[in-house]
Amino acid sequence: MLISPAYAQSGGGGDMLTGLLPIILIFVVFYFLLIRPQQKKAKAHRELVAALRRGDRVVTAGGIMGVVARVSNEHEVLVEIAEGVRVRMVRSQITDVLSKPGQAQAAAPAAQAGAGSLLGGLFGRRGN
Repeated sequence: MLISPAYAQSGGGGDMLTGLLPIILIFVVFYFLLIRPQQKKAKAHRELVAALRRGDRVVTAGGIMGVVARVSNEHEVLVEIAEGVRVRMVRSQITDVLSKPGQAQAAAPAAQAGAGSLLGGLFGRRGN
């Protein structure tokens, strides 16, 4: 008899870890490519909204730019979008802070100093 009896041997089904390894790997990749960056972005937005102060120049979710006139409570701000036009908004709808009140004065001398630099020359700015 040339054919050995195969009924006594178990089939090589592989262990359970080998079958689950690709699925675990996919979850790890999804976490680092999708979930973690989204959590970082949400945390940065929460910090931005928590740091809103009177006088901040902001952009809303609708694209309207204005100045924070008053921070009413933890959920609401009053944004002045034009002279005499104030809008109550939910804080979470503020998407970006363009500048803080003291930032504008500090940025002007830095911009003048950088105009004659190497990068300023590369991008078309000429020193005086």
